[in-house]
Amino acid sequence: MKINLLSRSAADWNTPLLVVFAADMADAKDPSIPPMLLTTHPSLQAAAAPWLASGEFKAGLGETFLLPAPTGLQARRLLLVGVGKTAKLSAHELRQGAGVAVRYARPRSLRDLALALPEHPSLATAPALRAMAEGAIIADFDIDFYRADRKDLGMETVSILVSGVDAADASLQTAVREGSILAESQNFARTLINEPGNILTPTELGRRAAAMAAEFGLACEVHSTEKLRELGMGAFMAVAQGSSQPPALIVLRYEPESAPSPDAPVIGLVGKGITFDTGGISIKPAENMDRMKYDMAGAASMIAAMRAIVQLKPAVRVLAVICSCENMPDGSAYKPGDVVTAMSGKTIEIINTDAEGRLVLADGLHYAQTLGATCLLNAATLTGAIGTALGQINAGLFSNDDATAQQFLDALAVTGEKFWRMPCTDDYREQIKSQIADIMNTGGSRFAGATAAAMFLKEFVGDTPPIPWIHLDIAATTWLDDQKPWQSRGPSGIAIRTITEWVRSYAS
Repeated sequence: MKINLLSRSAADWNTPLLVVFAADMADAKDPSIPPMLLTTHPSLQAAAAPWLASGEFKAGLGETFLLPAPTGLQARRLLLVGVGKTAKLSAHELRQGAGVAVRYARPRSLRDLALALPEHPSLATAPALRAMAEGAIIADFDIDFYRADRKDLGMETVSILVSGVDAADASLQTAVREGSILAESQNFARTLINEPGNILTPTELGRRAAAMAAEFGLACEVHSTEKLRELGMGAFMAVAQGSSQPPALIVLRYEPESAPSPDAPVIGLVGKGITFDTGGISIKPAENMDRMKYDMAGAASMIAAMRAIVQLKPAVRVLAVICSCENMPDGSAYKPGDVVTAMSGKTIEIINTDAEGRLVLADGLHYAQTLGATCLLNAATLTGAIGTALGQINAGLFSNDDATAQQFLDALAVTGEKFWRMPCTDDYREQIKSQIADIMNTGGSRFAGATAAAMFLKEFVGDTPPIPWIHLDIAATTWLDDQKPWQSRGPSGIAIRTITEWVRSYAS
């Protein structure tokens, strides 16, 4: 999809579909107040006024209303898209509104549409443009890759029409470009997550990461079994040994064009890349096991974040470590009761082989530190318990450092994603104490399972002094069961925009 930013009057633009946003003005005191069209253009106001007054369209978030072919406009169709209550209007609602417009156009074989930039005092121009570009691109995705009768419904062009400002302004063009890069990277991750496990093996994930790195100029190394043995990655190897598919250890490096200051952090991104998870010997129930192809979503997030980072070029060093394998139950598989030794030297008693993600991340976190990382962030579809705690709205955030966690949470104001900080304090460590090894790979209780997993990971981020670290548990928010008006069902691509924004915050 190509996104064009143009200084044009929406009423005079020739397009198959012109989209104008509207906000809900009704309140408890006067529910009869009609929606407000977010443009002052007289022709558009005149075309929409009768329908806004009719009560047929309330301008709720995601609501659409196609007007009859209006006279006096060059557009062949005029679509009103609701962005919800005026009092809550922000760039985040515009991101969703732009997505609604694209999702409306795709099944109707409309390949080009125009979005009129809303006019409202609560909307700053550059953030609104970035959000609209993100929303349009994220919406242009469906999961039916392998259908024999699949039709290409992809959009060709989305034009954003602005009036009263210069579309050639560098800051506005940058906003659209940044939004496009972030959304395209998010869709890149969604494509990886959507792949079946028989196609996206650990080796194939390594190939695709290397191809992306070559395309955008990232340094990339892809290793396998011998390197894991050489490094002493006993935890990672334990998970990998039950599969006939060899593991992949992927390392991506971004070096900024201008050298950061000597005391600047080196950001280490670590991703769980289990390309299929049966649970191993502690095998999962058959129901919904097909979803376990997305157990590599943390890895996809990190690869995609690096794709965005290298294009946005922040002045901060970043490396990514991806630990990818399958968790299978063959005769060589690790077993409950086994004791394995991680790369750091810590010994781990295996209680449940379905708690494999934390094992591969343990070695990935330690390895990232040996490569020079001084600030760590990992992402993983780690626990079902995080969904029990937070549902499918917020992803979980755990950290050992308040300032680092707040810096990540501050980025949510830009990205519109939802994360909730969970406890990760030392009084939870009792849950992972082992009688025969340093720690167990699951908690000794059915309570606080997501925190027990975070406490396990915390053991591998150093404590003399502790390295600032964030753990994102995205298990419950990685896959959308139901289609939304602005986004298809399937992989969400959560965290990529916020990880990238968080990394960029260190450049300042």
